[in-house]
Amino acid sequence: MDLLEQDHREAEAFFEQFERLESNGEKAKLAARICLALTVHTQIEEEFVYPMARKLLEQAELVDEAEVEHAAAKQLIAEIESMSPRDKLFDAKVKVLGEYVKHHVREEENELFPKMRERDLAFYKLGQRLAARKTALLIERRS
Repeated sequence: MDLLEQDHREAEAFFEQFERLESNGEKAKLAARICLALTVHTQIEEEFVYPMARKLLEQAELVDEAEVEHAAAKQLIAEIESMSPRDKLFDAKVKVLGEYVKHHVREEENELFPKMRERDLAFYKLGQRLAARKTALLIERRS
């Protein structure tokens, strides 16, 4: 879970940094980094964490909500990736994405992850799988 929480801190920092930017060029570069980071993060959560959570937890509502939040984030990411900082709603879409992510992170870290930890999961193996997949996805997307 440390890897996922590290990703959360990185995303929060990116969004805070975006709020301070004025240059369209810098906004475009940072928005691209945000979109890449979130795309990879959501994919590893969906491939590894959520299926495991469904097996471990008796109530799957938290996972259902997380998947809906991911779908909304993916839609905004696609819109942001197709835009330019000169477009009217670019900044607003990045800001709303940041608000979605902040809410999502709070739910995962305060509800989902603690419930998974209670179930005595072998997180070390999960962490190794997450790290390997994250690296592979980043290499793939940067090629």
